[in-house]
Amino acid sequence: MPHDREAAGPDEPSAVRREEPWEAVVARLVADRGDALLRYAQLLCGSPDDAADLVQDALVKTFGRLRAGLTVQSAEAYVRRSILTTHVDRARRRQRWRRIAHLAYRPDEVPAATDALQERMDLTEQLQRLSPRERACVVLRYYEDLKVDDIAEWLGISPGTVKRYLSDALAKLAIALDPAHDAGSGGGHHGR
Repeated sequence: MPHDREAAGPDEPSAVRREEPWEAVVARLVADRGDALLRYAQLLCGSPDDAADLVQDALVKTFGRLRAGLTVQSAEAYVRRSILTTHVDRARRRQRWRRIAHLAYRPDEVPAATDALQERMDLTEQLQRLSPRERACVVLRYYEDLKVDDIAEWLGISPGTVKRYLSDALAKLAIALDPAHDAGSGGGHHGR
């Protein structure tokens, strides 16, 4: 078949570029960018196991709908978007459950006691204390290095809202990660 050659390389401008099957795109995406997708998901959700589930769900959602015409780069963008929206959706469901969980409380079940004087948590743990939107803004800004306008477009909110989420999140992180604040010396200077 003279018109159906293999994918053209950079030195073969006259060759016809054949569309890659979606299965091959998935395989290359996982092989080439799988670790980066897992790190991104883990920054959002905090747990390696939850991150793996999040990436797997995002791959299924992305390739369950979109199959033809994807490159590894475009597929990665779709998967990253799916990771973010799936994470935010799960957080919303958990939040709704917390609002009604008391209705399912059984007196014979005593919650486990927690240690009030835990050691200062690392950044990943502190990210989990942020709201899903604050966390998403911080990860997109400082891990993905996106600009405020790009984050706003990505999340479907205004740039001012992104700035507010970033400001609130950074203030919370500064207080939580400030050793002087942990020592009880009132080192937190954000008033929150």
